[in-house]
Amino acid sequence: MDEATYQSVVEKMELTDGLIFGLPVVFDTNSEDLQPGMTVLLKDGDRAIATVEFTDKFLPNKPLECLKCYGTSQIEHPGALMVATERGKYYMGGKITGLNAPLRDFPCKTPAEVRATLPEDKDVVAFQCRNPVHRAHYELFTRALDDARVGEGGVVLVHPTCGPTQADDIPGDVRYKTYLVLKEETENPRTFWEYLPYSMHMAGPREAIQHMMIRKNFGCTHFIVGRDMAGSKSSITGDDFYGAYEAQDIANEMAERLGVTPVPSLNLVYTEEDGYCTDEEAKAKGLDIKKLSGTKFRQMLRGGEEIPEWFAFKSVVKVLRENQ
Repeated sequence: MDEATYQSVVEKMELTDGLIFGLPVVFDTNSEDLQPGMTVLLKDGDRAIATVEFTDKFLPNKPLECLKCYGTSQIEHPGALMVATERGKYYMGGKITGLNAPLRDFPCKTPAEVRATLPEDKDVVAFQCRNPVHRAHYELFTRALDDARVGEGGVVLVHPTCGPTQADDIPGDVRYKTYLVLKEETENPRTFWEYLPYSMHMAGPREAIQHMMIRKNFGCTHFIVGRDMAGSKSSITGDDFYGAYEAQDIANEMAERLGVTPVPSLNLVYTEEDGYCTDEEAKAKGLDIKKLSGTKFRQMLRGGEEIPEWFAFKSVVKVLRENQ
């Protein structure tokens, strides 16, 4: 993005023509030699990926960028830390010309390729995740098709981000393997699976808008907005940077302009008596709620303990254990 576009996205969450855009896309550098008017070749190893014809070079206001995009300029936030310590001194804008798609460990179709696989006359509900899909996730996105906002015969596009995420997350190539075995195990004709080469910023409400925008390009009409979606905690205090429903609130606020209908995620729990149901229903009926934390799950996984099937699919657990 050039400087004017960058400033508009940072300060107003839109491009200079008014189109909604959640987070700025930048080319950063510390080079004093790169200047407007130059054209550079971007490579992945020896593979030519794209050229960039630079039009401008500027010093970004990084504290303001972090405050507006992440809600804080404190480097306790992983996004703010990345901007402050990993990005270069200068940002440069210019025209990108694609040459070859990068070679990845998992297939990443273009938006046009994905749209061509989806039904044209049905609602398409996007489900975004950055971790392996467990039972509660599967129940969540399949039950989303019953939401009153979704038309009859709608389908789900499970569209995980398979790029780098947080330091303690499972690597993208391993996550991809779990999706493959789960797709085969469930064989649900109303569920489509594709993969997004995107690195999470943990930007909460802003990132929810970014994901809705991206999934619209991939042909989705609806988007499941989770509780505390793309949320993050302080690396010092452990406090949440965002409220539990901030992402849902901004998604509802921007829905009409985006042309994407938000579908709030159900707060599902597993009960001994009725299986999966909403937390509210379980408490109202006095049902016995079973819980297993992510930390405990990882400990059981490493220790070779049996993972309850109500929590995780056996095929997914097998892949995770084989790739520890």
